[in-house]
Amino acid sequence: MAQAVSDVLKQHLIDPEVCIRCNTCEETCPVDAITHDNNNYVVDASKCNFCLDCISPCPTGSIDNWRVVNAAYSVDEQYSWSELPVQQDIAVQSANDETGEALDEEAAALIASAHQGTGGKPIAPASSAKPSVNLFNRGRPALAIVTGNYRLTAENGDNDVRHIILDFGDTRFPVLEGQSIGILPPGVDAQGQPHRMRLYSIASPRHGERPNTNNLALTVKREPHGVCSNYVCDLKKGDKVQVAGPFGATFLMPNDSAANIVMICTGTGSAPFRGFTEWRRRMTPDAVGRMVLFFGARRPEDLPYFGPLQKVPDSLLAKFFAYSRVPDAPKIYVQDRMREQADMLAPLMQSDKTHIYVCGLRGMEQGVDAALDDICRGSGVKWSELRERMRGDGRYHVETY
Repeated sequence: MAQAVSDVLKQHLIDPEVCIRCNTCEETCPVDAITHDNNNYVVDASKCNFCLDCISPCPTGSIDNWRVVNAAYSVDEQYSWSELPVQQDIAVQSANDETGEALDEEAAALIASAHQGTGGKPIAPASSAKPSVNLFNRGRPALAIVTGNYRLTAENGDNDVRHIILDFGDTRFPVLEGQSIGILPPGVDAQGQPHRMRLYSIASPRHGERPNTNNLALTVKREPHGVCSNYVCDLKKGDKVQVAGPFGATFLMPNDSAANIVMICTGTGSAPFRGFTEWRRRMTPDAVGRMVLFFGARRPEDLPYFGPLQKVPDSLLAKFFAYSRVPDAPKIYVQDRMREQADMLAPLMQSDKTHIYVCGLRGMEQGVDAALDDICRGSGVKWSELRERMRGDGRYHVETY
């Protein structure tokens, strides 16, 4: 027998396969409907009031998921998930329809909205490798050994950015370019609770800093009052680190050597793009697809990997730097460099082989989006329509923090 629309529930859920456990949603929720354990972040259906405050701050879109259910999934059920359950077929009739012969418009809209969310779920490039996710968590972390800690920025500067190498020994910890790991700093906070896990993008290709090594690199900026960033930046060779993850199933590099990869970043947002570049350099240095990098920093001495980037041939990676705090020079941002390269970017953006990735400080995506809009307008293309098509194809990705 079909149920009335009033007898079913549209439930807000978090995708555990995409979630990077950054805690943004829990901090944002005004009614404390979001909570977590060592495995997953979940939504308590009895508390959620559908205010949607948590949707836009989420850096991955994992928060924007919904299911129509007869009875709500419990918090404990959600804790056990490694992926979202599929939307079940539910017979629904209008509360005012006594025949129950057909699914009415109200019910159809309810089911459709559960599939669509409010902004659409990010998807990975079609050709990307299948990622491993959530192999380790706070309750069962992996143990890594520090084998390197190198300062990337000028010693006399205020911007202390480090290249940290972690070796996993005999522990299997498979990663892909674009994924993140969680670092569990030791100690407790003022309330006596364990310090919160922090997420860092992996800065190395999938087979390690050197081919066939079981290690990975991070790009970490020291924050003045950052518990985890100071812990990581102060690590010494031989120190042991507790690691969770890997996390992330969409911000991934296409394996297609014909893919054009446009990378736009600021500061430590360069981490995943170092992994992208190294993987192509090692595996397909003569790929027909182009790689383009727009990289922003305050000054040249604040730009991570500036020296090594100069050694990457332009035939592999086209590089455009933007500096916003150089004395006696105008402020230049990545979106300014993009507009300068409109003649190069416009045809790339119209190619079905082009993938765009944006990574860095939250707010930068607005300037980038405006620049892409200008570039498209100049070639008679509507960026709003192209952007949605690229998202649907898994070719447009934004990860800001």
